[in-house]
Amino acid sequence: MASSALISGPENNLSKYLRDIRKFPMLSPEEELRLSHRWKDKGDTEAAHKLVTSHLRLVAKIAMGYRGYGLPVGELISEGNIGMMQAVRRFDPDRGFRLATYAMWWIRAAIQEYILHSWSLVKIGTTAAQKKLFFNLRRLKGQMQAIDDGDLPPEQVNKIAQSLGVPEQDVVNMNRRLAAPDHSLNAPLRLDGEGEWQDWLVDDNDNQEETLAQSEEFSGRQALLANAMKSLNERERHILTERRLKEEPATLEELSHVYNISRERVRQIEVRAFEKVQNAMKAEVATRRAKHEAQAEA
Repeated sequence: MASSALISGPENNLSKYLRDIRKFPMLSPEEELRLSHRWKDKGDTEAAHKLVTSHLRLVAKIAMGYRGYGLPVGELISEGNIGMMQAVRRFDPDRGFRLATYAMWWIRAAIQEYILHSWSLVKIGTTAAQKKLFFNLRRLKGQMQAIDDGDLPPEQVNKIAQSLGVPEQDVVNMNRRLAAPDHSLNAPLRLDGEGEWQDWLVDDNDNQEETLAQSEEFSGRQALLANAMKSLNERERHILTERRLKEEPATLEELSHVYNISRERVRQIEVRAFEKVQNAMKAEVATRRAKHEAQAEA
């Protein structure tokens, strides 16, 4: 179907794609609710398809806001469409809010994740603060009209650092990383081709024994956490995951829109869920310890 191709995103002709998606009508609140129930209650794929295609213009609009990262707009739209499909799959029409409000978070998350994976790992970090800096540095530089290459003036570095709540050195480092091109580690050191840059790299990794021990410890903690999360209901599990287990946590405001409850109520659920998980993990550890002691005595 042609509309299925549109959902996957533009392949070559972006202008044609943007014209074509305007053919899909916007849904009234009543029509959206009816289609959402057909999908949720009966698994009607045609209803889900209409929900997705009616929001393709929203995806394109959001994707356009990420054009400054050197990636094809068509690819950004395609990733945003994936986020839109995830939103439709998880949308609960009985929460009382529109699909677009819920879907915006999923669309942005899908596009940002694609951008982070597309950029060189040498250029960006993986912490929430570094991601925030990565996605806001260009915007703030544009507001300051700081478009020249090279290091930022100290006053601009200070202003950006205060605005984003990050150290000034992080701003300097990120600006340099975004401006510098990647270099191959296989590039020759000399013109005669003798030796490569990677030959001079020092291996700072732990030895095999330490790596194995750390891996086993991490796996054990992951298993404990996975079992403890089973003690939560679906809403508690989702809120705790979004607030405590993501590198870039969702805000109370975002989750309050998802569940149509107050921010304070989201916070209460988060705290209660965290306490449940802590207690479940402590109980599991105590059970395992008692079991090991019993085995040792036997």
